[in-house]
Amino acid sequence: MRHFLEIDDLSPAELARVLDLATIPEPPRVLAGKGMALIFEKPSARTRNSMEMAVVQLGGHPVYIQGDEVGLDTRESVEDVTNAMAGYHAAIGARVFDHGVVERMAGVDRVPVVNLLSDQGHPMQALADLLTLRREFGSLEGRSVAYIGDANNVARSLAIGAALTGMQFRIASPPGYTFSDTDLDRIRASGEAQVFDRPDVAAAGADAIYADTWTSMGQEAEADKRRRDFEGFQVDARLMSIASAGAIFLHCLPAHRGEEVADAVIDGERSRIWVQAANRMHAARGLLAFLVNEAQS
Repeated sequence: MRHFLEIDDLSPAELARVLDLATIPEPPRVLAGKGMALIFEKPSARTRNSMEMAVVQLGGHPVYIQGDEVGLDTRESVEDVTNAMAGYHAAIGARVFDHGVVERMAGVDRVPVVNLLSDQGHPMQALADLLTLRREFGSLEGRSVAYIGDANNVARSLAIGAALTGMQFRIASPPGYTFSDTDLDRIRASGEAQVFDRPDVAAAGADAIYADTWTSMGQEAEADKRRRDFEGFQVDARLMSIASAGAIFLHCLPAHRGEEVADAVIDGERSRIWVQAANRMHAARGLLAFLVNEAQS
């Protein structure tokens, strides 16, 4: 059984196949008469809506389930919940606090499990990011993306995805907010990644500049400290001017305008954030078509 807990659960060839499936004009009805359970321990706008519509476009029926409705490891064990859901659905997606939860779901191994975000990765966002870059530039190999900010779950999945596709990944983070050596080893096992502590160095000549919030969900108590620590890491017009002449701006959203990104950039002509957000649905459709076909073969 194939699962999708991190983007390198796909080989480079499979990743290219998923991106191809995301763009075909008539999606295969691989989920006709079937359901997909979407378990959300954390709330979401883009992830929920994009996954639900992807399931619908593949002919299936999405069922949204809040975490406290199933009570993972409180009312029932993760394994018992997964076994029950596998009796009703062709696949399970889960947005969780602890990455170990999606690993345990996959360990049941009855239907494909998709990581809709965990503390370690956000591979569905990375798929949409790569799809956006490929549509913008035609191909990914040899391109470069500069991520300005916290080396969080979004950055980690994007870094691995970029490495798998032959892109150069650069990240600029303040001290204390960069990748661990373990993360860097995993990213560099697939390809290139460069780490900087100055945004202007990372952004120089890049094809895309990427920003994410300085304070993610669950880190609200650290917000004041993070604003101080990330001072000088805002993506503004000056930083965009250092990138390549055709560089685009990306953000996984929600954005804190005036913090990690200036209004003139996120609302500017180089911004592709709404295309990127729409690509969440197309990328999800491509992944599910691939996983369901794999499960049936």
